[in-house]
Amino acid sequence: MPVVSGCGAWKKWLVFVLAWLCAGQLWAAGDEAQEAAAAKALLEKAVAHYRQVGDKALAEFSRQGEFVDGERYVFVTDTNGVMLASGGPSVVLIGRDVSSVLEPELQKGFKEVLKTPESAGIQQAEYRWKNQNDGKVERKRVYFQRVGDRVLAVGYYLPRASPEQARALLDKASTALEQDQDGTLEAINDLKGGFLQDDLYVFVVNVDTKRYVAHGTNLRLVNTDFSKVKDPEGKPVGVPMLDMIKKQPEGEYEYRWRNPVTGKVEHKHAYMRKVGDFLVAVGYYNG
Repeated sequence: MPVVSGCGAWKKWLVFVLAWLCAGQLWAAGDEAQEAAAAKALLEKAVAHYRQVGDKALAEFSRQGEFVDGERYVFVTDTNGVMLASGGPSVVLIGRDVSSVLEPELQKGFKEVLKTPESAGIQQAEYRWKNQNDGKVERKRVYFQRVGDRVLAVGYYLPRASPEQARALLDKASTALEQDQDGTLEAINDLKGGFLQDDLYVFVVNVDTKRYVAHGTNLRLVNTDFSKVKDPEGKPVGVPMLDMIKKQPEGEYEYRWRNPVTGKVEHKHAYMRKVGDFLVAVGYYNG
């Protein structure tokens, strides 16, 4: 009887843990879905109001009120790219050509947005923009709709890449290496070969030579000695990871490293796996 009772308690505990983990994943997905729904709803409200009162709405969009919802706000440009209204930090750009403050790679996308026909309805795009709350450049998703020669938009910041996304990218890289070693290493080093996702990237080290053979964001590291790598605070990175992967097929390691998106040194949690003669790793940042 005690064994049965213990087994029952263990099963209840396991069910609780699994439920908690699933709930966490569902919450994350649900949270982003709510953000998207709220952004779309605010845009639809703004479009309806603009259709009623025309440019008189621009002043309303540019002040705190019903068209500002937390971090979400309405901003408006004309089809030439000049900012006409904003309920957020971009209010300082009113009267200016927005493309003048965009990086070259964003300018092309912005021009395509301005060409969107009114008949297309609500569209969406992603770009990187400085979040005034934390001072970091982060991914932002924007929903926009053209009305006459005006483009109305509402956006929200996307969360950082998750542990699940890091594991998925590690799985993708590991499978690809097993199928096409040379092609995969070339793709990782290409920086645009499908192994760079937001602030996630892959790096690969030959465990025998201890040298990088591929790196998803910094080609200068290729062929350098991974065993000598330490984080900015002097914590060894290369040696403990190499030692770990020699003893087991997979592992995890934490250190501090520069985030390629924010440009700041942040905490990084790396997942690693042994694939043939290689240590393959992907890590996520958590600030």
